[in-house]
Amino acid sequence: MDHSTTLSQHINASREKVWAVITDIPGSAKTLSGVKAIQMLSEGPYGEGTRWKETRAMMGREETVEMHVSQSDPPRGTTVKARQGGADYTTRFTLEERDGGTELALFFGAEVLKPTFFSKVMMAAFGKLGLSVTRKALAKDLTEIAAKAEAL
Repeated sequence: MDHSTTLSQHINASREKVWAVITDIPGSAKTLSGVKAIQMLSEGPYGEGTRWKETRAMMGREETVEMHVSQSDPPRGTTVKARQGGADYTTRFTLEERDGGTELALFFGAEVLKPTFFSKVMMAAFGKLGLSVTRKALAKDLTEIAAKAEAL
C-alpha cells in the first residue's frame, strides 16, 4: 500500500539559487516554519550519503525523523529518504528552468514496508487525512523555499 503526492511551484529565481536553498540542510529550520530543529549526522557538503535528524511539528506534535540523501544531481534534482514507524518515505525535488525562473516539483511518497492488519485499517481510515495534512505542509514548504530563493 503506498500513498504519494506531487506538487510544484514556480520560483522567480535561478535553478542554482533554488538548489542552494533546498540543499542548505543546516539552514532549513530558518527557511521552513514547519521544521523546528536540525541535527547534522554527517559532515561535508550536501550530497549522496548526507545524513541528519529533522524535527517537525505535525498535527500539534513534534516528531524527529532521521533522513539521508539517496541521490543528488546538482542543480537538477535530489532524492531524500527516511524510515519511520514501519514506513519508507521518499521526497524527490526536480528543478527545471522555465519562464525565466525555476519550476520546482516535489514528489512525496510513503510506503508501508510490512503492513499489518492494524496498519492497513489505519491507512484506510487516516491515509487520506494524513496525505491532506502532508500536502498542506509540503505546499507551505514550497512557498517558503520560493520566498528564500527569490530573496537571494
